[in-house]
Amino acid sequence: MEAFKELIVPWIGDNRFWIVVIFSIILATAFGAWFLRRFVQKLEVRTEKTSNPWDDAVVGALTPPGPVLIWLVGLTVAAGRAGAATGAEIFDLATPIRDVGVILVVTWFAWRFSRNVEQNLRDPRYIAKPMDATTVRALGKLVRASILITAAMVIMQYFQYSISGILAFGGIGGLAVGFAAKDLLANFFGGLMVYLDRPFAVGDWVRSPDKEIEGTVEDIGWRLTRIRTFDKRPLYIPNSVFTQISVENPSRMHNRRIFETVGIRYEDAPHMAAIVADVKAMLQNHPEIDTNQTLIVNFNSFAPSSLDFFIYTFTKTVEWIRYHEIKQDVLLKVLEIVESHGASCAFPTSTVHIAEMPMVEKPVHEPV
Repeated sequence: MEAFKELIVPWIGDNRFWIVVIFSIILATAFGAWFLRRFVQKLEVRTEKTSNPWDDAVVGALTPPGPVLIWLVGLTVAAGRAGAATGAEIFDLATPIRDVGVILVVTWFAWRFSRNVEQNLRDPRYIAKPMDATTVRALGKLVRASILITAAMVIMQYFQYSISGILAFGGIGGLAVGFAAKDLLANFFGGLMVYLDRPFAVGDWVRSPDKEIEGTVEDIGWRLTRIRTFDKRPLYIPNSVFTQISVENPSRMHNRRIFETVGIRYEDAPHMAAIVADVKAMLQNHPEIDTNQTLIVNFNSFAPSSLDFFIYTFTKTVEWIRYHEIKQDVLLKVLEIVESHGASCAFPTSTVHIAEMPMVEKPVHEPV
């Protein structure tokens, strides 16, 4: 530096040498930010070849917080050098700006890291058995809330605000805030119960017999849960509602049930036993019917216009569209079996019996 100063000072004067120093600092800062970006790009190429969710999360969180941190430190150091050379009071802000900026950049990095980890833990590319999306989201929100609260407290402590006083105020005013925001707190704890009990998760099909709620869960927040109905309307439900109603989760069914009643004509009564036996055999041999579950085919009742037998069985699939395809195939096969025995399915009929009318003799008119 001294040799450099001896070379440059004669050209610009001793009182202007700080300009060269500041230029050098900014140039070094720019080079450092560029080098970090290039280094992170190389790391991203290497981490993409691994299945570890953590290294990808760290590398993905380095930019842009890393270059921003380099620029922050470089510019504040240059500002401090300029302040020392010129004596301008405005440059005295460089130190607190740098300190607070470092806290904010570290918070930014931690926030991005938590988001990346949350995404990777749900991605089958990084983990053989992805974690439950609802649980990962809940943990991610708790971690990010903790990061923000910690950063705020550190900044307040840096500016010499009494954290103990704020905590004491929170304890005294907590009761009043609780009364004023009881609905908000009810929704918060309702969301917490959903995260802990996990009656449903993101992507599940849910419905409630107590409320007109049915659709696919899209998001579970701390205050609201968003459900997309089957006609594609978003339904926003306060989480406190789920502590007061029963919720059915068809997505967690192991099987889907086929429960149908088939009626044949009364004149086809001699074929009933054979039809029931063939239908039962067909179901037992059907590749999509779960024979480990209850399977019943029985003559059931004498209906007003038909002899009824019922089918009670379960499919292996729980997928809604596939279930209806299987159900259609089963019912078509039942029709074929009924027709193969020379019988027909009944439909409502009425028979009218007219009683015989007595013969009325015509009166005989005598000639006048």
